[in-house]
Amino acid sequence: MARTARIGILTVSDRASRGAYPDESGPAILVFLQDVLTTPFTPVSRIVADGIDSVREALVSLVDREDCDLVLTTGGTGPAPRDLTPEATVEACDRLMPGFAEVMRRVSLEQVPTAMLSRQVAGLRGKALIVNLPGKPSSIRLSLTAIFPAIPYCLDLTGAARLETDPAIVTAFRPKSA
Repeated sequence: MARTARIGILTVSDRASRGAYPDESGPAILVFLQDVLTTPFTPVSRIVADGIDSVREALVSLVDREDCDLVLTTGGTGPAPRDLTPEATVEACDRLMPGFAEVMRRVSLEQVPTAMLSRQVAGLRGKALIVNLPGKPSSIRLSLTAIFPAIPYCLDLTGAARLETDPAIVTAFRPKSA
């Protein structure tokens, strides 16, 4: 029997981590996953303050200790001085996967000219894929819809848990030979 996927959802926000306002972005990621995935999965949610150390430690913990196959972050990818999620992600990853960020910026740029300010990155830590998403729920859904067709096959290639999607919403691409 296949192992149930564990998916980390990491919200990066000084204010949300202090409880100054409710986190809407992490729940938006979870709603997308619940809408799209047909395989069972276990969400592992965290909220941390902005900063390289806090984000890197959370990513390492989600992958190494919580055994997450996929980690989706939200927040901290803009040009503001405290937006350091990309730097922390690079430090936590063994290898980068630049195509994910390229696609997210491209589809976002079709919606808003400030998409070029986004500094999202994606990479691998062991078998886990880590992807930085935008901070707004509508942008999260747009970005995930654009990149999710490639995520299940990427996880297949790394040896992570298998994910299946609802093709009426997002069709996962796997080569016929896979």
